Amino acid sequence: MNRVLGLVLAGGRGTRMGGVEKGLIPLGGKPLVAHVLARLAPQLDQVAINANRALDDYRAFGCPVLPDTVPDFAGPLAGILAGLEWAEREGAAAIVSAAADTPFLPRDLRIGLELASVAAETDLALAASPDGSGRVRRHPTFGLWPVRLRADLAAALGRGMRKIVAWTDSHGAATAVFDHDGDDPFFNINTPEDLLLAEARLAKMRGVREGAG
Repeated sequence: MNRVLGLVLAGGRGTRMGGVEKGLIPLGGKPLVAHVLARLAPQLDQVAINANRALDDYRAFGCPVLPDTVPDFAGPLAGILAGLEWAEREGAAAIVSAAADTPFLPRDLRIGLELASVAAETDLALAASPDGSGRVRRHPTFGLWPVRLRADLAAALGRGMRKIVAWTDSHGAATAVFDHDGDDPFFNINTPEDLLLAEARLAKMRGVREGAG
């Protein structure tokens, strides 16, 4: 069976949070990246973290830490490339990516992406979910990425490509839609206000679990 690895994207600058390392911001007493790893790691054979700062802090989570191999904070595609280069060294067929600021990501992310890719007869897929109006929106930092496209992505980045969907659309990426009951699993934390909303959502989830127990 082809191995599929996981990649947590934590290589950004966190400008809307004042330049802090977002993956290390505490939520419910644990860093954001710990919440992401807890949901993503059980789905994959191995997980790495793409980061460009606080490398030792990220290594403390026991995962390989992969800085961008493209200079100057070139965006999430540079993180994907670092993940694909790692996966190639590990002999894996693909990676599944997730953003470090999304603590409620789907526990069936890999399965959903793979099913969508099979249905579309491709091996590249992006996640999506309906917004409050019912419109389906893609989440480009959540995807299934085949190692076979590593060289193509490197060349695209060298030409200045930075927009994920522009590159994935050029390769006919599938879309995996994750329905939800109003609490979008792809909710991400960009502002201090978002962090407060996440704290409330986490407290609600914990309350439900305790009530069920």
